[in-house]
Amino acid sequence: MALAEAPPAATPRTIVVALDGSGEFTSIQEAVDAAKKGDTVFVKPGAYPQDLTIHSKERVKLIGAGIDKVTLLGREEVVGVLHVGKWPYGATNIEISDMTINEHGGHALGIFNGTGITLRRLVVNGMLFGQQVQNVRIEECMIGGSETTGVQFADSQAVLVGNFIHDNDHGVNVAGKSEVRLERNVITRSLFEAVVVNDRAKAVLVSNTLVKNGGGVAFLGLSQSDVSGNVIGLNKVGFVFAGTSQAKTAFNALYNSDGNYMKAGVPPSPAPERTSESDIAGDPLFVDAEHDDFRLRADTALLNRGSFPYLGAFPPVNRPSSASQKN
Repeated sequence: MALAEAPPAATPRTIVVALDGSGEFTSIQEAVDAAKKGDTVFVKPGAYPQDLTIHSKERVKLIGAGIDKVTLLGREEVVGVLHVGKWPYGATNIEISDMTINEHGGHALGIFNGTGITLRRLVVNGMLFGQQVQNVRIEECMIGGSETTGVQFADSQAVLVGNFIHDNDHGVNVAGKSEVRLERNVITRSLFEAVVVNDRAKAVLVSNTLVKNGGGVAFLGLSQSDVSGNVIGLNKVGFVFAGTSQAKTAFNALYNSDGNYMKAGVPPSPAPERTSESDIAGDPLFVDAEHDDFRLRADTALLNRGSFPYLGAFPPVNRPSSASQKN
């Protein structure tokens, strides 16, 4: 008896959303609801007075025409504008890119109970919050303007690479039992700390530039952190350690007005015993910190430290190429 042939797999579609009616939908929500596994929802230019929830979906992409062309505005009666996952439903392998997401009610973007979420080339005007999400990747995003925290994770696992996080009360808050890696991010103009690692969270900070904040990194609660290759400068304080936390620091550059190593308290007190021998104290020599050009000058002292060709998020200007160095 011949076995019945399996039905052919559905061909992935691109579903177009346009406010002027030139696409299949004018509503982003209706387009996402119609999307099947493997489909892409493409959003044409426009300011969309809509909110969006993506849940019970797998391997769906939401792509805008560009961060300067597509803006999600939300609706008056809804807190938050874009939600990925929804209790008790999740979302799996979702990619969102190339659009601006405004805040509403203090929240812009929330990720809940999902896995494999990628956020790329977004402008997020307000808080980005993640709770009980795994395998999250946030890269090349601009996140700012929150009256609380720019990016906050609770009981989640995430990687943040190459983001610009600015003008928040706190830059990044890692809480609960989260495990978060921050690499080559710039965090600036936070009213308080650029990064807070709290509770039983674990954080790895590698090659970030944390500048012009109230503080650099606060290690609180029973948190565990590994911090290396960063530039923490032009803040009031650099590192703040609670006695219950565990933090390993190496090959960081610190240049802060009220102290580089402080013990948590009100106010914080100096903790020179926490100084790492491989850390460097002194002006990192940014190109133009006043105008947020945090590239290193060619005459910086932050080159070839440990395994790092340079410290911080950006290579120095006029740095010889590897080919010319060999000649």
